Amino acid sequence: MTIKEYVKFRKEEIHRYVSTLITKPRLAIIQVNEDAGSNAYVKGKLKDCEELLINASLNNLPLDISEEELLKIIDEYNKDDSIDGFIVQMPLPKHINEETIKLAISPSKDVDGFHPLSQLNPCTPQGIINYLHHENIELCGANALVIGRSNIVGKPMAKLLLKENCNVTVVHSKTKPEDMARYIENADVIVVAIGKQGFLDNRFKYKDSAVIVDVGISRDETGLHGDAIPNLPVKLQTPVPGGVGLLTRLALMENLLKIYEQKHK
Repeated sequence: MTIKEYVKFRKEEIHRYVSTLITKPRLAIIQVNEDAGSNAYVKGKLKDCEELLINASLNNLPLDISEEELLKIIDEYNKDDSIDGFIVQMPLPKHINEETIKLAISPSKDVDGFHPLSQLNPCTPQGIINYLHHENIELCGANALVIGRSNIVGKPMAKLLLKENCNVTVVHSKTKPEDMARYIENADVIVVAIGKQGFLDNRFKYKDSAVIVDVGISRDETGLHGDAIPNLPVKLQTPVPGGVGLLTRLALMENLLKIYEQKHK
């Protein structure tokens, strides 16, 4: 099943479930940027909520808002019982500390799963794991390679793959080229998230049975591109666009429902 088919299937299931609820889940989004990627992503999230009968609101704040004022709004959202979960869309203006903001969000409302005390996993890694399970990809004992060590994708991805009993290796910009090639050649699952267009290409050898999950997105005059060139000689490769971004948005909706269910137990 392609990612688009899988997401459509899961959305139909979620829609059926939410339609039975008297009180609908509510997601709030705070945005303090004019980033084109963020705008597209927020628009997508609002569209998902509408499709799934989930109440959603967007609070677009001025770019010159102080960190103190933003923290005050977050505190109000934490205390507002009508909001099940909320997110502060990244990136933030340079004068606002992203870590301070992430830690200010109550773990019980942290739909993104970024808070260290959150019971939820970050959406991108969780969405990827859910999809691999659905496609019956054998993870237990598999050699999993994570290319990139960001706090949003690389590190939590490695953690989730370890939970699935994979043999996990994390490589990055300081990895020696000869080691990089060796790790890629031996990997059963490769998650690449470095934002470097076409990094995975025909220079490398791959297992025929390998799975490549392409998280990276680069934009040029010809459109959007992933960290891997298309049609590598592997069993499964996720596309860009129409790939991991959809899984991330779906996982956000699933996280919101988990928060809602916990609250209404």
